[in-house]
Amino acid sequence: MGAVLAVVLGASLAGCSSTGGKRAEERAKADRAGRPAVSTPRWTFAMVTHAGDGDTFWDIVQKGAKEAAAKDNINFVYSHDDQAQQQAQFVQNAIDQKVDGIVVSLAKPEALKDVIGKAVKAGIPVITVNSGSAQSAEYGALTHIGQDEQIAGEAVGTELTKRGRKKAVCVLHEQGNVGHEQRCAGAKKAFGGSMENLYVEGTNMPSVQAAIQAKLQADPSVDAIVTLGAPFAPTAVKAKDAAGSKAEVDTFDLNESVARDLKSGALGFAVDQQPYLQGYEAIDLLWLYRYNADVLGGGRPVLTGPQIVTGAQAAELEKYIKRGSR
Repeated sequence: MGAVLAVVLGASLAGCSSTGGKRAEERAKADRAGRPAVSTPRWTFAMVTHAGDGDTFWDIVQKGAKEAAAKDNINFVYSHDDQAQQQAQFVQNAIDQKVDGIVVSLAKPEALKDVIGKAVKAGIPVITVNSGSAQSAEYGALTHIGQDEQIAGEAVGTELTKRGRKKAVCVLHEQGNVGHEQRCAGAKKAFGGSMENLYVEGTNMPSVQAAIQAKLQADPSVDAIVTLGAPFAPTAVKAKDAAGSKAEVDTFDLNESVARDLKSGALGFAVDQQPYLQGYEAIDLLWLYRYNADVLGGGRPVLTGPQIVTGAQAAELEKYIKRGSR
């Protein structure tokens, strides 16, 4: 079971406003004084995600959410579990505690449909993030923030084709995750070569490495491996080296390890969906809704990606990656 974290933050971010320098100066003063940049009530927002323990991607999402919460005078409560039923229970706990807003990821949407309906019925605004863009509006959420997984997958397939790849393997580390299936389906659709899925046990890295290595040894014609999360990229590189394969390894998402491997050439490219922005905007948009009944997206997802990142671009982003915001 994932840990439940209740974080009350006093720091805030200075920001700019369309009202000009006076508003920006006020926010800067608030930041220096360690105060929120707004005078709205101390609302409580809960974020519930499908993150597994130790997933660095979600650390970045959470960092963005915390910093928006500090600015917006929000009591931010975070909980996570990679099991959908437990995730649904955390949402129910938030409803029972009468929070003022909920942010939730929908990796396995059907398991959360009923409880999100309960939140909406209780008058609690909901924003979905990262996974579940297709179900977000249907379930009653205000909007969805993240990348369109099909479009992101197609970006990968297009990039692989540009690179002259002919046969690829898409490594899925969490069975039942609709976003992962959509990524691989999109990549297969846009790829000029052939692509097949390889399902692995994402909670067991030695097993992941063994499965990729076995696939490469069994089929030397594979010339591209695509992993769906940054923590799996170095494992795929190890598997490739152990198999004596010359396949290119590419991945979704960024972290320090991926940035280093992009710069060294160990990885070909990464797909960035800007997780910091997903967390930050989710909290900020809930605040805007509570404060001013504002809703972004016009019924469509607010997209934060995809962006193809190569070695040169990773060098440009390195300072942000090191501070944990990319």
